Amino acid sequence: FIRYALIPTGSDPESAASPSAAREFDLARVLESELRALGAKDVTLSEKGVVTATIPASSGAEKAPVILLNSHMDTSPEASCEGIHPQVAEAWNGEAIALDPENKIRLDPEVFPELRRHIGEDIICTDGRTLLGADDKAGVAAIMNAAEWFLTHPEDPHAEIRILFTPDEEIGQGTDHFDVERFGADFAYTMDGGECGELEYENFNAASAFVTFHGVSIHPGSAKNKMINAVLLAMEFQSMMPENQKPEYTQDREGFIHLDSIEGSVEKTVSEYIIRDHDMELFREKKQFMERAAAYMNEKYGKGTVELKLEDSYFNMKQQIEPHMNLIENVLTVYEKLDIRPQVLPIRGGTDGAQLSFKGLPCPNLGTGDHNCHGHFEFVCVQAMEKCVDVIVELAKMCV
Repeated sequence: FIRYALIPTGSDPESAASPSAAREFDLARVLESELRALGAKDVTLSEKGVVTATIPASSGAEKAPVILLNSHMDTSPEASCEGIHPQVAEAWNGEAIALDPENKIRLDPEVFPELRRHIGEDIICTDGRTLLGADDKAGVAAIMNAAEWFLTHPEDPHAEIRILFTPDEEIGQGTDHFDVERFGADFAYTMDGGECGELEYENFNAASAFVTFHGVSIHPGSAKNKMINAVLLAMEFQSMMPENQKPEYTQDREGFIHLDSIEGSVEKTVSEYIIRDHDMELFREKKQFMERAAAYMNEKYGKGTVELKLEDSYFNMKQQIEPHMNLIENVLTVYEKLDIRPQVLPIRGGTDGAQLSFKGLPCPNLGTGDHNCHGHFEFVCVQAMEKCVDVIVELAKMCV
């Protein structure tokens, strides 16, 4: 895991390239090389940065359903991926971990109580300056460890396993260049974040909103009854958004409208929002609310003052998974066998699994042991990652 974490792979939401950042190839090439060295079959690295491989079924299991395992290689652009310095708190004693003593940055169980579940275990964390990248290199590491197990233990009965490592998941483009039908898997699991024992088969419906405000710039000394300040228009628009639908006030299945960025001047200002809700009807209502707010301001200030562009990103995979609830039951059976406490939760985000599910490949998500992703307080537990490897191995055996 640490070897992978040291490779910067942040995706770039401003790029039109695929993958969005050339540095994503650096990890992709490492994984391609390692899979070949392990003896995996049909190992490929596409020009779009997608890594695929096959672990053949054990003797006698050739007709068993084919399982696909997926994790993404890129890390979030929300925090720096350059100069990552992972540090390990071995057999953690329960006290706050000094990430950056000079600046008094600590990983404190008083602030992050989920840490207490890992007293006595090994915690990998940051130095307080960057993200760690366990989202989703913990998933990548788990899949690679499971691949190594099966390729070095051919006597273990298991179904054929397909491996998929994607770029650009963090910007919603992870499966854009993956042909589900050609790959020929029967079902899939994504390993992507959260406590080991998490099991998720519903996620947000997601959209982005780009709101452009056009003002009239006049010298402030002669601006009376002439100036229209686009920055203030953006502030007025935001003031109309429901206060209780800000993400900092929501949890569980509650959706939100989140102002993600704002940039501009008197003449032109652009606000970018993300819209999320598990319920499709409430999701539509949020988008319609923003449309009404834009229409109101255009009526107030003149046609064309506010331009609203809405783009759907992904949808709730629940409807795609429900006809295949055996995939969920299998995981719960494995969790019970391995004495892992199950946590069936709605994802307050999205994964490649949602995209794959809507492409016809049902793909629930499993936790990897990662916490506080996308920020400087990210950490992952070594023992939790090891349990995730065991989960993969047992799921592949169940298919036989």
